[in-house]
Amino acid sequence: MSDRSQPIIIEQSFNKLKEEVWSAITDPNKMRKWFFENIPDFIPKVGFETRFNVDAGERQFMHIWKITEVIPFEKIVYNWRYENMYGNAFVSFELFDGDIETLLRLTNLGLETFPQDIPEFSRESCTDGWQYFINKRLKEFLNQ
Repeated sequence: MSDRSQPIIIEQSFNKLKEEVWSAITDPNKMRKWFFENIPDFIPKVGFETRFNVDAGERQFMHIWKITEVIPFEKIVYNWRYENMYGNAFVSFELFDGDIETLLRLTNLGLETFPQDIPEFSRESCTDGWQYFINKRLKEFLNQ
């Protein structure tokens, strides 16, 4: 079992109510401010699908997200793929109540199904990307 087969797990606590964190990860207007600015739409409903391109310089990554599970204010899971590329991942965002905060746990499964020769699919690149989005961008957005 390669290192890429292990889930990537990122956790971050926010001094916000669960409803505020949920809104930040499911409202497309808010998601565009901290996640991907070109998300055309997003509806936290099982079966919803969206597509958008990310220009990585040498490569274009046409993201295809399909919502597979929703427990409002607790958990959302998307199937995450790329057009014209093999690989199939699942990304879950789970929220947990703390005494005075909300814990978000992101879990990324399926990295090993993507091409190994593309640097953006290395375990280090994916981990760094999620840390950037969750621990920096989302945290800054929620602390505005």
